[in-house]
Amino acid sequence: MTLKLVLPKGRINTKVLALLSDCGIELVGGDRDYRPKAYGFDLEVKLLKSQNIATMVELGQHDIGFSGLDWIEEQSCQVEVLNHLNFDPVKIVACIPEDWDWEQMKAESKKGRKLIVASEYKNISDKYLSTLGVDYQILRAYGATEVFPPEDADMIIDNTSTGSTIRANRLKIIDTVMTSSTQFIANSKAMKDVGKRKDIDDLLMLMQAVMNGRERVLLEMNCASNKIESIVKLLPCMRYPTVSPLYQGELLSSPGFAVKAAVKKSEIRALLPKIIAAGATDILETAIRKAI
Repeated sequence: MTLKLVLPKGRINTKVLALLSDCGIELVGGDRDYRPKAYGFDLEVKLLKSQNIATMVELGQHDIGFSGLDWIEEQSCQVEVLNHLNFDPVKIVACIPEDWDWEQMKAESKKGRKLIVASEYKNISDKYLSTLGVDYQILRAYGATEVFPPEDADMIIDNTSTGSTIRANRLKIIDTVMTSSTQFIANSKAMKDVGKRKDIDDLLMLMQAVMNGRERVLLEMNCASNKIESIVKLLPCMRYPTVSPLYQGELLSSPGFAVKAAVKKSEIRALLPKIIAAGATDILETAIRKAI
């Protein structure tokens, strides 16, 4: 059964395409092709702006898609989040001019001065500002939100990954409203369709296998027979390490063992000196494409 998949245009698309490629799914189309052909999985693919994806999936125009959590929240979309991919993490932040005093601004607002707040996120901003006890008006921005203060707005609520654009425009962050990253989402009705659910689960399994594989490497090593126990105790593998006797030739007993373990990349730097000290030799580190 063909699944209708909607993908984001822009920078998020690069990481999503890499994920699909590692799942064995290739998309073929020109730079201006909004309906690329998919090979490797039964998909009908369309590209849309990130802001539109969650709504289109909620309405059932598409079965599955990739959307930032910020736009799911902004549009209050009732979709099923299947995987928190954590691609392109950003913060939604409240900012004011760097030489302004936020406490003074709040005090003045409570005395009748209305805060003008520019943001692409009208609903997120409204929900946040309503908790502050200030008088405000939200000005809908359509990009380049950071240029509004100080002449046209007192505050902005916008997304940032590094904060460099905020600093370049002489603004300062006074609060983090929420954090956001890319989510793999599905339409609720599609998840209740037996045929579509099976295909969605299969795709989700492939994606999770790729994500798991990216976190780990396969560590292989040899060791003498009298070193095996001390080395195995050091290995933080997925379940148990694989231990095989080395070829013994004409010897009556094995000269040692070959050991394999899938280890988290983050643990390799600290682990290598320990296993070498414990007697591991001939160590190989290999990338893992998928781990299930």
